[in-house]
Amino acid sequence: MSDTKEMKNERERSYEYGLPDYLEHDLKEFKKAIETHSSLIDCWWGELYGSINMAEISDGLITHEQAEYLRRKYLWNQIRD
Repeated sequence: MSDTKEMKNERERSYEYGLPDYLEHDLKEFKKAIETHSSLIDCWWGELYGSINMAEISDGLITHEQAEYLRRKYLWNQIRD
């Protein structure tokens, strides 16, 4: 793997740390809903979507790049670990 790709991967992994408490909570609950095949997964999807938007747009606590990463990985399922 090239240094550039490694640096990008490391930067993207860092996007999941230092999140506001409410976003951290909703992300944790969404992951738990996926793992347990919860019937409420659509509710947690909506909560996570709203929390990402709130943290980026309303509160300015995460960057646009960070919000896009979280959306792509968790909401649109476009990034695999």
